[in-house]
Amino acid sequence: MTFTVDKSEGEPLGLMVDSAVFDRIRTCDNHCSFCFIYQLPKGLRRSLYVKDDDFRLSFLYGNYTTLTRFTEFDLERIIDEKLSPLYVSIHSTDPELRASMLRNPRGASSLRWLGALLDAGVEVHGQVVVCPGVNDGAALERTLEDVLSQYPTLASLCLVPLGVSDFTTEANMRAHEPHEAFEVVRLGERYAELARILIGRRIIHSSDEFYLIAGLDAPSVDDIDTRELAENGVGLVATFVESFTSGREMSALGTGFFQSVDGAPAWGYRAPRSLSEVRHDDPYSLTVLTGEYAAPILSSLLADAGHDAIEVLAVQNRYFGGNIKVAGLLTGADVCRAVLERGRDRTYLLPDVCLSEDVFLDGTRLSQLDFDIRVVETSGHALRRVLEEFSLNVETTS
Repeated sequence: MTFTVDKSEGEPLGLMVDSAVFDRIRTCDNHCSFCFIYQLPKGLRRSLYVKDDDFRLSFLYGNYTTLTRFTEFDLERIIDEKLSPLYVSIHSTDPELRASMLRNPRGASSLRWLGALLDAGVEVHGQVVVCPGVNDGAALERTLEDVLSQYPTLASLCLVPLGVSDFTTEANMRAHEPHEAFEVVRLGERYAELARILIGRRIIHSSDEFYLIAGLDAPSVDDIDTRELAENGVGLVATFVESFTSGREMSALGTGFFQSVDGAPAWGYRAPRSLSEVRHDDPYSLTVLTGEYAAPILSSLLADAGHDAIEVLAVQNRYFGGNIKVAGLLTGADVCRAVLERGRDRTYLLPDVCLSEDVFLDGTRLSQLDFDIRVVETSGHALRRVLEEFSLNVETTS
């Protein structure tokens, strides 16, 4: 349809779209054995079961696409409209192994589009979900070698661990053992250094989760290398610590696996988080809720900052089970259980990464909780600001 609109220069057009992509989302036709959507229980929000493989959402939100539904027309559109950066799921450069992992024969050949995108000057970030006994070890080493030799202009390649819930039906999908995670980190660092020597850029990064599983300290953050990699969990620990200790706002932390559906902005596809003010009471009755991975880091950070009176409570994820220990996948059911076991007579701080429009992944609404729980932005700077306000109020009232 064609319309003529009279308006002053600089005045908004006055039109809003109700969907980020205008038409239906291009869904995924792969059946990956490691896909977390297949590991979800029934009864969650419908949006969580949407499995997309849409290059437009890759450009808009940083979703990863396998390129198995990619076409020549898509390539022309990306080049013409300068849709960059894009995010591509690589997983393996071995055609047979990649097709097997995606359970789609087109997986064997779809990486040709990755080469075409890079040749056209499109900035592309890659990802490998490392599955123990499947695409790790020698297979992972081949992938890293091929990336450096065939795709040296790739902006980054992130190695992320397999997430396994209690609802998986795949017998060969399991969590990494510490020694396996250590080997992934070792390979990643080895080839990162090789990339730095050969092409002048690190390119390859292992997610913080791999370091934590291996019992290693997460690496320091490099703003140039990792600013686009938050959704893969790269540099999250260092960014959070740096933001907390310096008091400076830094780039927003990622929301994790469900970013593709439930992060901001709300353009008919995602939902905004919701923040609330913290009530300042007795510091000995303040508890910070978080996942099992982050709890020891937060405890150490608060102790070093002189906030020993503030408790950190690691919430065990019994809803999903398995090796799911990140704060972003906490559910209302698990938060309620942890709080009831600890006691209602406290003020609880909850990271906003758990919520989408005040709703947890399991559908529990924040308004349904009958205890004092306050939502705080998931960043070191925000947490420090809240704690400083809390301490100031305590000093004033005392």
